[in-house]
Amino acid sequence: MAPSKLPTLDEFYAAAERVGGQITKTPMLESHWLTELTGSPVFFKCENLQRTGSYKVRGAYNLMSQLSSEEKKRGVVAASAGNHAQGVALAAKLLGIKATIFMPVGASLPKYQATVDYGANVVLTGAIFDETLAAAQDFTEQTGAVFIPPFDHIDIVRGQGTVGLEIMEQMPDVDNIVVCLGGGGLAAGVALAAKLKAKEMGRKIKVYAVQASEAAAYPASLKAGRPVEVKINPTIADGIAVAKPGKVPFEIIKSHVDRVVTVTEDEIAKAMLGVMERSKLVVEAGGAVGAAALAAKKLKLKGKTAVILSGGNIDPLLLQRVIRHGLAASDRYTNIAVMLPDRPGQLVRTAQAVASAHANVVEVLHTRHGNGLEISEVELDLSVETRGKAHRDEVIESLKKAGLKPRLFEN
Repeated sequence: MAPSKLPTLDEFYAAAERVGGQITKTPMLESHWLTELTGSPVFFKCENLQRTGSYKVRGAYNLMSQLSSEEKKRGVVAASAGNHAQGVALAAKLLGIKATIFMPVGASLPKYQATVDYGANVVLTGAIFDETLAAAQDFTEQTGAVFIPPFDHIDIVRGQGTVGLEIMEQMPDVDNIVVCLGGGGLAAGVALAAKLKAKEMGRKIKVYAVQASEAAAYPASLKAGRPVEVKINPTIADGIAVAKPGKVPFEIIKSHVDRVVTVTEDEIAKAMLGVMERSKLVVEAGGAVGAAALAAKKLKLKGKTAVILSGGNIDPLLLQRVIRHGLAASDRYTNIAVMLPDRPGQLVRTAQAVASAHANVVEVLHTRHGNGLEISEVELDLSVETRGKAHRDEVIESLKKAGLKPRLFEN
């Protein structure tokens, strides 16, 4: 994209005017625990509290509100497993446009139901997202409906950039903005809009983008100087798991985002738990990567920082697993296996050793049928609530002092 064709500040203002009456101006809340951890003020831009639970409605509404009367009559179509689906569905409802949303067969029930509740016709098809996308594109060709892309469109970028304008309005003295990065629509819009606004104000800011390490297409693409496709591994941050950057956002990101970093699955889970426990906010994995980058010290920033919590749509069953994983990654939920002779009193002996270390047993599995067990042995698998690594080590030492042979094992 030539510099002359980049969105202008006036175009971002126009997008803000279009979407302003239809979206929530989400709050900026200080994260006291991250402020204490990093030594600099950290604030959350709470797009997890946005209508539909994410920022996606901004770009969808900005694009769809500019369709011609004839295009609106043809309806719109989108392919998405979650947030984009809900954003398009709500925008279509507000604009009186018929929407058909293609979702993978394995889409979570809450996301499916939310999209239906916004009035969209939902078609479940495809075992993987590529199949779902192909079905949506076929539908577009057959019906003439307008395809609404999730990130690779200039009006999507303009709409998402309204988040950046709001941050600059709510916190004019911000020094850094940290944003999640998938296909690039949000990061591109925020980086360009915020930097243009900062320039108008006579100051400079920096923008940092964060990807999940298992789905990090941008580092390779930035190195190559063009969008390249990478292999995506399973990740809890499915909302930002994009194999290839969009052409439109890539051109903006390569010149306006100061740095791209990645965070691991454990770091994401710990951040989600931290945001929930300390800030009382429910955030999906993709929405928590910015907080993860600060908490894991992947970014060490000076001055005042705004972290965008981009979405809060998470399946309750996945949330349950993430909480447990986050506790384990923080050494607050420890799994211990103990081999015991198969005779009375051994369970009490083990429980007393754990209790003497002031730990709480959450779950017990007692089996005589594990691999490698002798006929006279049993295995006791304990799930123990601990206060951190030091306390976990104290529990292990207490079990050893009781004459037992504990070993740690993964979830």
